[in-house]
Amino acid sequence: MKSNSLWTQQFQSVVNNGRNHSLVLDLPAEKGGSNNGPSALELCLMSMSGCANTIFAMIAQKMRLPFEKLEVDVFGEQKDNSPTFTDVKLIISIKTSEEMEKIEKCLQITLNTCPVGILFKQAGVNISYEIKKL
Repeated sequence: MKSNSLWTQQFQSVVNNGRNHSLVLDLPAEKGGSNNGPSALELCLMSMSGCANTIFAMIAQKMRLPFEKLEVDVFGEQKDNSPTFTDVKLIISIKTSEEMEKIEKCLQITLNTCPVGILFKQAGVNISYEIKKL
């Protein structure tokens, strides 16, 4: 894997993954940026929600846990003026007829498998979750 970042103006840059996918990173206006994209820290949170969504779908398929809708919201908190996240909460909203116990098991496997989540855990971030059945 590879990533590259090219400064474009003020606090803005374009990052890419070397596979023809790029994204503008910027700071919000209140921090001096132009608000043309997420900040790098916001992108970390976006990566967590995307990873949890993808891995949950993969594990659900293996567990034969069908669903009609899956959405993962991730909220990051920075306590005590921490420069990074101290706590992260995932809210998994799922439309399925499966029992909560099977959904919970799928989520536990997801949290133990999601590479971004593992990075957060290794960094000492407290991770909690809530499951909402639609």
